[in-house]
Amino acid sequence: MDRAQKEKVVEELGQIFESSGVVVVARYEGMTVAQMQDLRAEMRSVGGSVRVAKNRLAKIALEDKPCASIGTLLTGMTVLAYSEDPVAAAKVAEKYAKANDKFVILGGAMGSAALDPAGVKAVAAMPSREELIAQIVSCIGAPASNIAGAIGAPASNIAGILKTIEERAAA
Repeated sequence: MDRAQKEKVVEELGQIFESSGVVVVARYEGMTVAQMQDLRAEMRSVGGSVRVAKNRLAKIALEDKPCASIGTLLTGMTVLAYSEDPVAAAKVAEKYAKANDKFVILGGAMGSAALDPAGVKAVAAMPSREELIAQIVSCIGAPASNIAGAIGAPASNIAGILKTIEERAAA
């Protein structure tokens, strides 16, 4: 790899560190190519990505970035899992780590906050952006359906009472 290629990789990694909602650093020593492809496919399905890069270049890219604290995690065979959604990459990485003992989460960063493995697990337990939007929409929609039910209920109650009175008068 010549100097121009290295500069390009450092620039790409810098963009990843700046624009990602979460970056998870994990060790992948001993994983097969098929296992890595499975991880990449799972990450792509949630809008995330997986990147293997030279640790030295990643450390250079981390300089002056909010998540520079993860530089200490970059030793040995490491992989970066990242996504714009602050929860997606952590969820997939945590799920994959449970299924594959060769994929070990070392930590990560969420914005300027450094995460240890327990922090990544906590982020993975949070609801995703889509789940939060669905919860908010259901909270907003619930009062409207309650109002519609309350408005419709008296009419049905009155109709029931009138029918009961009519049945009693007929009897």
